[in-house]
Amino acid sequence: MSQASQAYVHRPFDKADPFLAGLDADAAAELVTASADVVLILDNDGVIRDLALMGKDMMGLGCHEWIGKPWSQTVTVESKPKIEDLLGHNDKAGADNVRWRHVNHPMSDRADLPLSYSVVQVHRKTQGKADEVSHSVAFGRDLRGQVALQQRLVTAQQSMERDYWRLRQVETRYRLLFQMASEPVLILEGSIDKLEEANPAAHELFGEPSRLPGWTLLSSLDEASQTAVREMLDRLRASGRADPCTIRLVDSNQDMVVAASQFRQENTLHFLLRFTRPMGMAAPSLSASKRQLLQVMESAPDALVVTDLDGRILSANRAFLELGQLGSEDQARGEVLEKWLGRTGVDFRVLLTNLRQHGSVRLFATQLRGEYGSTSEVEISAVAVNAGSQRCLGFTIRDVGRRLGTETRASKELPRSASQMTELVGRLPLKDIVRETTDLIEQLCIEAALELTGDNRASAAEMLGLSRQSLYIKLRRFGILEGVSEDTH
Repeated sequence: MSQASQAYVHRPFDKADPFLAGLDADAAAELVTASADVVLILDNDGVIRDLALMGKDMMGLGCHEWIGKPWSQTVTVESKPKIEDLLGHNDKAGADNVRWRHVNHPMSDRADLPLSYSVVQVHRKTQGKADEVSHSVAFGRDLRGQVALQQRLVTAQQSMERDYWRLRQVETRYRLLFQMASEPVLILEGSIDKLEEANPAAHELFGEPSRLPGWTLLSSLDEASQTAVREMLDRLRASGRADPCTIRLVDSNQDMVVAASQFRQENTLHFLLRFTRPMGMAAPSLSASKRQLLQVMESAPDALVVTDLDGRILSANRAFLELGQLGSEDQARGEVLEKWLGRTGVDFRVLLTNLRQHGSVRLFATQLRGEYGSTSEVEISAVAVNAGSQRCLGFTIRDVGRRLGTETRASKELPRSASQMTELVGRLPLKDIVRETTDLIEQLCIEAALELTGDNRASAAEMLGLSRQSLYIKLRRFGILEGVSEDTH
């Protein structure tokens, strides 16, 4: 073994001659080829004179085209100094303690081929002279699997960094909202005795003791309020929802309404408590008459709902909660009114369209669906409030189910009773009886849709699931086209 080669080897063979001395060229070639994925035979000028490939996947990469070219011309620009280093430091191999170098070969139609090379010089023995370097052998290991793994690691790291910064931004926004909220908010960890966080409004409400370690909410409540809060949290833990309760603070002797919601974080249940003043104290700047009006609206038998311009509920009174079978206003707040309103998805869109166009709607007939499947026939009057800093929509919803049951609509009833229809059996074919009945029902449905949409044919067609052209044909067939006004958009 040459001196340069020995510099690379940490433990050489003890007795190489008995086993390797008699190898012929073919056996030596097989050993060399098996030791690496790519083996290059280089002359003293660094030109590739021959090569051997290990593995079928290396055969189709065009490596055979390297034969006859300088090794440095078969690699990428950033790899050329590494080739020069491998070839130029052969005489003092191991001086820099680097044996393997990562080199990239450019491929014409695919990604670069990464290989890790080590170069060993082959010396020729001559009598009476020092050994001369006849050629060099470069052993290359395929690094594609390692590079792919490194790329996956980098991608995963970048993804983690993006998620980390996204979470940081979300946490920053949450912190800002939490600190700036005007309502007192407490976050409890698992039970009422473990306070995790409180915003400045909560510290202002409960005073300086709330800033001290070991403070609990129960220490600021009277005995009846402690029981009420415990029961509310027990209901929330059991069913996922609980009605707000009224509590009294011991220090300030004032009443507050507390609403609770729950969430999980790191497999731990947390409670979020929001404190608001009772209705009569909610707006001290309002006059007594305005406060009375708010109380009347809250207690009105008709459902009253205020939404934003997209129909998302901002507030609702108790009558709406009863119609919608809701336990608290928190369940409705933020939801779209369409969730409970309308026979189809069309009704609410028609209502919003008319509100935006005309500013108000009167006696719009539709249905209201309860949370548990009940339905009520209702009439809606609505108005768009465009004054002020926050524009909104107001809805008055009246349950007219009983009234509709006593009304007679002679003009819309089927002209034939069941007994009259049975008398036609034997006189007319069944298909004629069915066709006549179907036409009557179809006509009544079209007239009802036109009435509900204010004679708007586009909305009526969408409500019936028809194209406008099909509805137009049916209107002509039933002779009701003359009474229908042009579409309004």
